[in-house]
Amino acid sequence: MPLVTTRELLLDARRGGYAVAAFNIENMEMVQTVIRTADEMRSPVIIQTTPGTVNYAGFNMLRAMVAVEAAKTDMPVAVHLDHGDSYERCAAAMDSGYTSVMIDGSKLPYEENIAVTKAVVDLAAKKNIDVEGELGRVGGKEDTHEVKAGEDIYTDPQQAKDFAERTGVRSLAVAVGTAHGFYRGEPKLDFGRLEKIVGLVNIPIVLHGASGVPDEAVRRAVGLGVCKVNFATELRAALTKGVREALGDEAVYDPKVFMKLGKKQVGEVVRHKIQVCGCDNRA
Repeated sequence: MPLVTTRELLLDARRGGYAVAAFNIENMEMVQTVIRTADEMRSPVIIQTTPGTVNYAGFNMLRAMVAVEAAKTDMPVAVHLDHGDSYERCAAAMDSGYTSVMIDGSKLPYEENIAVTKAVVDLAAKKNIDVEGELGRVGGKEDTHEVKAGEDIYTDPQQAKDFAERTGVRSLAVAVGTAHGFYRGEPKLDFGRLEKIVGLVNIPIVLHGASGVPDEAVRRAVGLGVCKVNFATELRAALTKGVREALGDEAVYDPKVFMKLGKKQVGEVVRHKIQVCGCDNRA
């Protein structure tokens, strides 16, 4: 089916008490694997690309790959810019046919974050495109943007309410103890803070940095009202693991052969995360 926006996906998730799994992809093989696995599990899915991936492949190429695979399924598929780092980047994503964008102004002072987010929302409204904002700073490294230990800032619930109302974003990423990349120890999420945010903010809440978060913690966050959960690092690691294993055989040189095992590893991760989010058999 044609690409869809994220609005109804996330509103349905909020009503149904589950979350839509959002997967960051890097190439054709990951796009194929994520969408085909979602199709097998009868799950809606969000395909995401970061600015670094966009710099590598380009909006048009990435959007086209997702659209081709989405056309092969009757499951709803959205394509989303993750961590859009400027108004111009978000505008370019919209122009290329992305159905959803995130503007990440979390590193800016509060009022500046509101201003740039509102500007992106106003532009997106003319194109019927959804916008995700971010308040607070999720730790770890995403592309070239790194929030070091001690620089992360948890989202203030009252400020989150104000931010959502003043910007008009359709969803909000919050910082409650997760981090991008692999964790050195077990992450400790502030579920009390998350519960307050969900109670005050009348739009779907997004959890970033879920790779490596224990399944029970993700399920608890979803149970409290998180409607979208992002996974990136574990997919990259899975693809690399499969390729490395295949290339252990010196006779293997054909990308179609060694990528096959990489795709298998990615599929296993995607299948598991869809189950953890509870979005299987929800489409």
